[in-house]
Amino acid sequence: ESSPELADAVAAGLMAQGVRVLDLGMAGTEEMYFATAHLGAGGGICVTASHNPREYNGMKLVGRGAVPLPDADFARIRALTEGNEGFSATSGGMREDRSSVRAAYVTHVAGLVGQGIGPLRLVVNAGNGAAGPTLDALTEGLAARGARLDLVRMHHDPDGTFPNGIPNPLLPENRPVTAQAVRAAGADFGVAFDGDFDRCFLFDGQGGFVDGEHVVALLAAAHLTQEPGAAIIHDPRVIWAVQDAVQRGGGRSVLAPTGHVFLKAAMRRESAVYGGEMSAHHYFRGFMACDSGMIPWLMVARLVSQSGQSLTGMVGAMRRDFPSSGEINFRVTDLPAVVARVKTVLEPEARSTDRTDGLSLDFGDWRMNLRASNTEPLLRLNVEARGDAGLVAEGVARVTALIEG
Repeated sequence: ESSPELADAVAAGLMAQGVRVLDLGMAGTEEMYFATAHLGAGGGICVTASHNPREYNGMKLVGRGAVPLPDADFARIRALTEGNEGFSATSGGMREDRSSVRAAYVTHVAGLVGQGIGPLRLVVNAGNGAAGPTLDALTEGLAARGARLDLVRMHHDPDGTFPNGIPNPLLPENRPVTAQAVRAAGADFGVAFDGDFDRCFLFDGQGGFVDGEHVVALLAAAHLTQEPGAAIIHDPRVIWAVQDAVQRGGGRSVLAPTGHVFLKAAMRRESAVYGGEMSAHHYFRGFMACDSGMIPWLMVARLVSQSGQSLTGMVGAMRRDFPSSGEINFRVTDLPAVVARVKTVLEPEARSTDRTDGLSLDFGDWRMNLRASNTEPLLRLNVEARGDAGLVAEGVARVTALIEG
């Protein structure tokens, strides 16, 4: 509910410095990314707390072309803010309504996704965040291009009080409502968004939550049907399902550290068509190498439509062939010491070690990644195996024992 007031304050501060403010109105973070590049702006700001609790608010900032800002820029902003430095007023600032840019965004996204979607029945849960109006505009634009989507909308209207709970489907306790709706509607699959809809989360036709690495694998496969041989960027937490999809699609798998700055840099460096993180951030070369929550579910819908396979079947095969633990978090007092202990004991048994992000050890039939969170004082563990869920459980138990000393 604080967003309009905060957005007005941001605009007022910018205008006081002589800045021309192009106001998108209520829009998703990815619409800000698109508009920053499309309108040739010097930068972009989305006022959002993303998936955080309703009492929070904040801003996501990018530079020209929707490129991430370097750490030095954020340090400068922080220093200016904490120093409470005075700014001299400058004339010439103005605020223009540019909400009409959504039409160009719809055209751009529809062009990226392509044709051949449907017929599909989908449950779509906007979580009372910002996704609803953009979703309506996008599906109308896709329908005009021949898409056949029957959407069952849930919690569709934006409401800053979040009467149905905070839109963060990554939390297990927030998933049942969408899962039940998918089963009740007899839908092909379900989609749930976070508040600023730069992330979407998928549910198969039985209401099963689709783990992040499986979504990355699906999107890699979808892109490689359009561009065989392309580079695919992904984080190193859970990789075997992704690498299998990339290999079968004739692509090239490239690891990058977790975090949007690293993924976006790798996307540009490798000219990759797509990059994905298991945390549900998905990046697209055709979308300024930025993340989007609308493009992924549409690409999956196109893949399902053209492959003749159900999402339930495709995901079920990956769950069987590459079972994984899900991310397990530990609070420890000395992160480096704990990681060193795990490395000392387990590395001699490993076929290979990778330090792209944390400690990854590959034992041939099972694999682990242990890394410190970028945002919280946590140590995060992921374990995966080849076709044997029992090995996942054994691996988790061994590493957990070492972590807990």
